[in-house]
Amino acid sequence: MNNQRPFLLILMLFLCLPLFALIALSLGRLNFSLATVIKTFTNPGANPLATNVVQNLRFPRVLAALFIGAALSSAGMAYQKTFANPLVSPDLLGVTNGASVGAAMAILCGGGVWLTQGAAFLGGIIAVGLALLIPQLLHQQGNLILILAGVVVSGFMQAALGLLKYLADPDSQLQSIVYWQLGSIAKIDRPSLLAIFPILVVGFLILLAYRWHLTVMGTGEATTQAVGINQTFEQVIIVIGATLLTASAVSLSGTIGWIGLVIPHVARLLVGDDARFSLPLSAILGGIFLLVIDTLARTLSAGEIPLSILTGFIGTPVFILILATSHRRKSL
Repeated sequence: MNNQRPFLLILMLFLCLPLFALIALSLGRLNFSLATVIKTFTNPGANPLATNVVQNLRFPRVLAALFIGAALSSAGMAYQKTFANPLVSPDLLGVTNGASVGAAMAILCGGGVWLTQGAAFLGGIIAVGLALLIPQLLHQQGNLILILAGVVVSGFMQAALGLLKYLADPDSQLQSIVYWQLGSIAKIDRPSLLAIFPILVVGFLILLAYRWHLTVMGTGEATTQAVGINQTFEQVIIVIGATLLTASAVSLSGTIGWIGLVIPHVARLLVGDDARFSLPLSAILGGIFLLVIDTLARTLSAGEIPLSILTGFIGTPVFILILATSHRRKSL
């Protein structure tokens, strides 16, 4: 594929992000025109009600949706390329279950939003750290042993989460844990975003720095060794970058499924397997997708719909369509 076409597609979608954000800011239980939304930033005193709703309630959510969607989809692309497996998702090494355990412990301790987010981030990092440590303790290397270590850690974290749910007060704490697991960005504010943003930037920069090698790593370990890439070292670095993105996203929003699995496939269908283009495109598409999902979550009904419910309903048929399209292309 000509490199100019993927670049132009990425540039066009990136330049459209402000428009998508303005549309999301205008929609909700109170609808505003795009002109009114723009005026809340250029002349906040003209409409105090609109300014309060747009800047204090919706603007942090819009930014969070863009950042979290980009983080999860980028991490999914990195994992799928690193492990040469298109069915891999960002929670491969137990980061999501580890974050859930951390959040559940904070909820049981009566912690607020900040403590829950911090404990979730720490839980996700610990889970991946354990998954990386197990192959070292067994003196074994390779994708298979690392994936198996992730399965073991995920299983342990699921058991721990089940115990915490059993101990939780069913009238208050259990509901909070379950709601957190279903995913929501309703409680995200500017300080939360500012605290996590540097970590998101570091994780994404790591993946961008290694995007040249991700394409080769996606073809399998034999090809990686043939071109002289240090598979083990670069795999660890990429996993660290993807884990920082996933743990940061999950600590803010809870568990949101399908984005890290489906969006990388969509990006590859549009620009091919070259990670130089598919990685940034995946980030942009992931941000747009979650922005649409969150807008639907707060406008479809009187109550807030958990994000994982909508991503599941939309992601499942989209993924089936992608698989059917890929199979049809291979058979031609």
